[in-house]
Amino acid sequence: MTDWVDYLKYLPEVKKPEKKLDFNEKLKWTLIVLVLFLFLSVVPLYGLAPNFVSQLQDLSLILAAKIGSLISLGIGPIVSGSIILQLLKGADVIKVDTNTKEGKERYQLIQKGISILFIIVMNTMYVLSGAIPPSAPTAFNYAIMIMQLIFGGLLLMLFDEICSKWGFGSGISLFIAAGVSQELFTQALSPIRDPTSGYFVGKLLLIIQSLLAGQMELLIWPLISVAITVAVFLLIVFASSIQVNIPLTLGRVRGYNIKWPIKFFYTSNIPVIFAASLIAMVQMLGLMLFNAGIPLLGTYSGQMPQTGIASWLVFPSLRTIIEQGATPFVAQLLFYPLFMIVGCVLFSILWVQVGGQDAGSVADQIHESGLSIPGFRRDKRIVERVVKRYIDPLTILGAISVALLAVVAELFSALTSGTGLLLAVMIIHGLYENIKREGFQGAHPTIKKLLGAV
Repeated sequence: MTDWVDYLKYLPEVKKPEKKLDFNEKLKWTLIVLVLFLFLSVVPLYGLAPNFVSQLQDLSLILAAKIGSLISLGIGPIVSGSIILQLLKGADVIKVDTNTKEGKERYQLIQKGISILFIIVMNTMYVLSGAIPPSAPTAFNYAIMIMQLIFGGLLLMLFDEICSKWGFGSGISLFIAAGVSQELFTQALSPIRDPTSGYFVGKLLLIIQSLLAGQMELLIWPLISVAITVAVFLLIVFASSIQVNIPLTLGRVRGYNIKWPIKFFYTSNIPVIFAASLIAMVQMLGLMLFNAGIPLLGTYSGQMPQTGIASWLVFPSLRTIIEQGATPFVAQLLFYPLFMIVGCVLFSILWVQVGGQDAGSVADQIHESGLSIPGFRRDKRIVERVVKRYIDPLTILGAISVALLAVVAELFSALTSGTGLLLAVMIIHGLYENIKREGFQGAHPTIKKLLGAV
């Protein structure tokens, strides 16, 4: 009997390159994907209400979305599909052994099928609920907007696949970093003036303007925003460099010793991407349900949640708390950090199991390489026991750390969304390490020097 997963093999896919690509070729495809993503983000939806204004800027950054464009939900459906698949696998509903080549291919096929399903369903629901209102409530306008959004979502999935096979790293990560970097640049250096106050929007320019005008009282919050942004950046780069080195020896070669590194951020930015995306999707789903007359997750004013679970997932800034008092934000101050910490830990644990990064899988890699722990006989069970002492704590501690960093950045009003800033720095740092690891074959000498290759 034919397995239902076998039918997913007929879905279109991007073929892997037949030979190893050099630096310039990978850079070319990465830039092409990035430009196409930015292009989609500025293409407006045909049939959209002309007075529509998005109020979900922070959520858009996390989801690499631009509400009102072809990618109004961004990577939301793709990440939501991945979350559901991880939960199903964790509950052993879907039985796939991701430690084998065949199992990994099967898992990727299921993930692709679920992503397409979520792209279709979520974009359809978003339009029909009125979260993205058409200029006129006609069947044609609804249909044309739904088709545009589905088309944009499928293109994003295609771009992610191109980037992962022909470029550097993950397309999803690239899209998040691009959106956050754009927002960071705007918030820091925008020369546009606020029409009501006449002050610059860019915080660095506002600081200079305030100093020249002698208005020292205006310096406090811009300085805090800039300082916390720099502090979070330095903390992430420092923490990303922390690792535990497990000493190993090659028994057949006397005196040959190496170290197996296990990073403090063992699961990198994956947990916070999933946790932040889940928060964003809860708020968007709450908006869809509210517009459909079902305020299950809370009530909304415009696009902003006012009550219910959705409102608890909007974290206030320190400035807002000082100006309005802590009493109206008790639920947010308790629930949001707890949700981020628990969510990051759970997704970190799930990702270790799904991604083949658990102690057993790492022990298999070490054992198959002919390596062993010095002072112990060559036995995979011994290697697994030693490795487990480090992987299990770092999986949890790393996830808690990235969650707390995101919360602190949100609290002190970094130049962009705290979670977005955390993701962007970790993604860019990870991309830099990925490029260094793969090498600079064919790269221009200036680029090599810039990236520390020479």
